[in-house]
Amino acid sequence: MSILTIGFIQSQGDNSFFIKKLEKSFIALLVYVDDIILIGDDMHEINNVKNLLNTTFKIKDLGKLKYFLGLEITRTHDGIHLCHKKYALEILDDVGMLGAKPTTTPMQKKAENMFEEVDIHEPSSYRRLIGRLLYLVNTRPNICFVVHI
Repeated sequence: MSILTIGFIQSQGDNSFFIKKLEKSFIALLVYVDDIILIGDDMHEINNVKNLLNTTFKIKDLGKLKYFLGLEITRTHDGIHLCHKKYALEILDDVGMLGAKPTTTPMQKKAENMFEEVDIHEPSSYRRLIGRLLYLVNTRPNICFVVHI
């Protein structure tokens, strides 16, 4: 079974994102490896899709989305909010900086020695840290410049 055979259209911007528009409702489905997020405004249609997926793949419904790919998702009467706080704290903990003091400028004010060659003993852990910081920029654009430098 293909998700396309039940009326979903694949996004041109992201191959793992599918939408289905009905007369009075909308459903979106996002696939990431073995995780699926299914959202919409018609619970009957959402349950139909879940049942169809379950007969084909034996899925497990984890209920309302709370955490996905490092993002914390919370719902309020104002809307849906995304936060990377837990993810950011995990990064700080992994690099031993959980107790570091916050600063208004997350970079040296004088960048004299900023571009000096630094001997990195474990380049793979440094690359992993940079990758995690680049992902964190998705919800923290205020650190974008510093991370890219």
